[in-house]
Amino acid sequence: MDLVTKRMPFGKYKGKLLCDIPEHYLVWMHGQGFPEGKLGMWLHTLYEIRLNGLEDILQQLKKLKQ
Repeated sequence: MDLVTKRMPFGKYKGKLLCDIPEHYLVWMHGQGFPEGKLGMWLHTLYEIRLNGLEDILQQLKKLKQ
């Protein structure tokens, strides 16, 4: 659920829901290295979801959140 409720705490997409961060930013961050801790884990998970075409998972989580 954190992927659709937590917001990016810094950078170009500060304040944006993690699940709404564009794929190109996640790809860039993958190349730079994800941050430590939970945020890095969430961003890496989003990267893998997008890389493998599993965005349906995010849509289902968003529906559950409502």
